[in-house]
Amino acid sequence: MTDTITIPAKKRTGSGTGSARAVRREGLIPGIVYGAGGDPEQIKFAQRDIEKHYQTGRFTSTLVTLDVEGKKMRVIPREVQVDPVSDRPIHADFQRLVAGARIRLFIPVHFNNHGDSPGLKRGGVLNIVRHEIEFVCPSERIPQFIEADLAGMDIGDSLHISAIKLPEGIVPVIRNRDFTVATVAAPSAFADVETKPTAAAEGDAAAAAAGAAAPAAGAAPAAGAKAPAAGAKAPAAAAAKAPAGKAAPKAPAAKK
Repeated sequence: MTDTITIPAKKRTGSGTGSARAVRREGLIPGIVYGAGGDPEQIKFAQRDIEKHYQTGRFTSTLVTLDVEGKKMRVIPREVQVDPVSDRPIHADFQRLVAGARIRLFIPVHFNNHGDSPGLKRGGVLNIVRHEIEFVCPSERIPQFIEADLAGMDIGDSLHISAIKLPEGIVPVIRNRDFTVATVAAPSAFADVETKPTAAAEGDAAAAAAGAAAPAAGAAPAAGAKAPAAGAKAPAAAAAKAPAGKAAPKAPAAKK
């Protein structure tokens, strides 16, 4: 079951931004309590009394007993506003709880039996899709966390919400599909082993194709082709440039 903590608080007068700033100047944190058919109540409390619980990361799934000047009420934190620079709480909202009430809240997931997963033993990687799951819970039985069993999961397997044993009375908000909570993925080394031989084979094929298309330098003429006669002169450049139908000009005779 979830932890229950007690936070002392005091009543405060006024509402709005101005009143909240005045409370912060006193070194306190303003807050509000609402729900259960009652009127909203403005409260304030010491920063240390809420900050130490907020830093656990489970504050909004923890049952709280507010002691407002001797009047105790059972509540659950609904929202905590933090300073954008210091990340410290500056305001908190609480919802009153009554017997038999059912509330929606996010509950963290704890993964067990890592050593019993064949995929993780082979070097697989646990890919957590949902660190928290939103449930509808009875206010008297809010679990601190949900346990997910990894035993038997191999590489490529997925863990769905239907495979997780839930406490009595706890139901997920998403009920129209069996959503994935975690998977066991192959390590990156497997992908490298499969990719490198393929790339090498493609490189060898490309090199072979290039060698077949381009003849090697100094290659012998094709069979049946006649080699030029020894001492034969290459055609004159002028003959190559002569217009079609006209003979190339004769070279002048040598003088005796």
